[in-house]
Amino acid sequence: MILTPNHNVWRLVHANRAAVLIDGADYFGAVRSAMVKAKHSILIAGWDIHSQTRLAGSNEPTDGYPLLFAEFLAALVNEKPELDVYLLLWDFSMLYAAERDPFPTLTLRWNTPSRVRFCLDDYVPLGSSQHQKLVVVDDAVAFSGGLDLTIRRWDTTAHRFDEPRRVDPSGKPYLPFHDVQMVVDGEAARALGDLMRMRWSCAACEDLPSADVRSDPWPEFVPPDFVDATIGIARTEPAYANRKPVREVERLFTDCIDAAERSIYIENQFLTAPRIAERIAARLRACPGLEVLIVCPERHDSWLEAHIMRVGRSAFAKILREAGGDRALLMYPQIESDDSKKNTMVHAKVMIVDDRILRIGSANLNNRSMGTDSECDLVIVARDDDMRRAIIRQRNRLLGDHCGVSPDKVAAAFAQSGGSLTVVAQSLSGWGHRLVPVIDVPSGSNEVLAFVQNVADPEQPIGAEEFVSQVFGGYVPTRNIATVLKVIGAGLFVVALALFWELAPLFGPETIQSALASIADNGAAPLIVIAVFVAAGFALFPVTVLIAATAAAFGPWLGFAYAAAGALASAIATYAIGAAIGRRTLRDFLGPRLNRVRQRVARRGVIAIAAIRLVPVAPFTVVNLVAGASSIPLFEYVAGTVLGMLPGLVMISAVGHQLARILSAPTTNDLIVLIAAVTAWIAVSIGIQAIVSRYWGASQ
Repeated sequence: MILTPNHNVWRLVHANRAAVLIDGADYFGAVRSAMVKAKHSILIAGWDIHSQTRLAGSNEPTDGYPLLFAEFLAALVNEKPELDVYLLLWDFSMLYAAERDPFPTLTLRWNTPSRVRFCLDDYVPLGSSQHQKLVVVDDAVAFSGGLDLTIRRWDTTAHRFDEPRRVDPSGKPYLPFHDVQMVVDGEAARALGDLMRMRWSCAACEDLPSADVRSDPWPEFVPPDFVDATIGIARTEPAYANRKPVREVERLFTDCIDAAERSIYIENQFLTAPRIAERIAARLRACPGLEVLIVCPERHDSWLEAHIMRVGRSAFAKILREAGGDRALLMYPQIESDDSKKNTMVHAKVMIVDDRILRIGSANLNNRSMGTDSECDLVIVARDDDMRRAIIRQRNRLLGDHCGVSPDKVAAAFAQSGGSLTVVAQSLSGWGHRLVPVIDVPSGSNEVLAFVQNVADPEQPIGAEEFVSQVFGGYVPTRNIATVLKVIGAGLFVVALALFWELAPLFGPETIQSALASIADNGAAPLIVIAVFVAAGFALFPVTVLIAATAAAFGPWLGFAYAAAGALASAIATYAIGAAIGRRTLRDFLGPRLNRVRQRVARRGVIAIAAIRLVPVAPFTVVNLVAGASSIPLFEYVAGTVLGMLPGLVMISAVGHQLARILSAPTTNDLIVLIAAVTAWIAVSIGIQAIVSRYWGASQ
């Protein structure tokens, strides 16, 4: 038996029906059809989710719901009061900002009803991403594969040279796009629902209920390719916090390769994992009759992918070429019309071994997918002749997709060639479609690119804890790395604010200092300052600006006293608001990641509040509201606030009275004082946080 739970798969589960959806039109149409039938819940996880995705199949939808994704979900939940929708999106790196919805929180959370719940998943280590692509409807039907519900993914299997509907929301055309998804029902769908709930629990710190309904949201126009099938679910999950790494995806790749006898057909976006290449090469040497065909993109659009990933792919291809010669081919799909040519972007992650194994998922053949990113692959191993024929039909469908011919013509070509995968791939062509050999031309310094590749495509998450330990000395617990980095970022942010205030004087401390200075001789000045702090807290105005302005207006001693009183009054006032409106209302407004702050606050009282004040895990007012909604005792809340804010108050008050001069005409000494004060704040914060963390961790 190839599939082994707790080794190369997480679970082996039963599906009454399973089908392969090739290209975006088939998938978007099928997932829309399933979601329209939802009664209880829709769970969606993705590397990317875009509010403006056109959720349509080959034809325009006729179900009466809006075309665009966010509007579609809003209409769906408004019509179905028992339906809840959960969207989990990777809290993405700014490297990808140009490719994605620039304001997903606004468009997917605040621009949809409260029963459309949205969470940015940052519960992965530094350098990792949430890369699973899952949709689960009522725990009855689930989709998994390489496709995100985002823009620039839609295309039909015809991959027309000039497809008028293949445009992004701005109307800009994009290249033909190929991807593959699998849909399953029954126990397999329930298991994928469990997986999605596990990810939501990590990211949002709340447990989702399973769907307690009877429904059959199977998309009506999708015939099953497999009936009564056993589905293996393989995952990659990086080690993080108290979670151990999961590398089922990698072991499944190597075990499937080792089982190959005649052919390995692969579609994949990235080919940079040397261990996988070596495993294929070893199998090519062991089986003289084995052929390998890998269909991949000719090139990638972004500079990072086009240059850095090419180095890894060149090395991957060299390993295969040296082992198998012309029995191992890397090819890309090309479309020709008149004298023009276009290349199809291959985003699919597919492996078909002989007529026995079909694997579809989110994992690339790169290092990241083996141990750094979260992944989910589905696999079917044939148990009888009917399933073997079904697997071969999928291979023929995919080859026909790239070569512009029907699956029957692909089958005939195999029969004529004696079953040669490489001969068929090089000979078939129709309607201007064909497969072309990949030729990677080196560009730039391979040594430099190879070095950068190790950062862009790591085998495991970036070791931030080792980096921080080297910089600051001593051991820093892994779970506090993100916290330490946020402290450093906060210190740098204080310096950067000076530049921002110069450009926006209305909101800078110099303007506020002038306003406060005008009341310095007023006997009610302390009460006025406190009232300003409270009002600013309600408006989510940065408390740091007010502290600096107060110190500048009243001097370091009075400024410290007034700012401390004002900040504490603001903290208590917004705490009271949080207690009044309650946790659920606050969560609906701020999103489910609020739960992580709430849990940290509720667990340890004074220590938690002090730690969160030292480390900006959330804005000042948000922490206050959460603390109130979490029913933290008022005394513990006030004590923690005083302890946590003290270093920042001292630092800002010490330089605040000089801030106006520093902004208008800074001297070298002024800048040295400012930098020294910020450095001292960071050092004290990290030191106190380390003590708190050690005590906190020992007491858990």
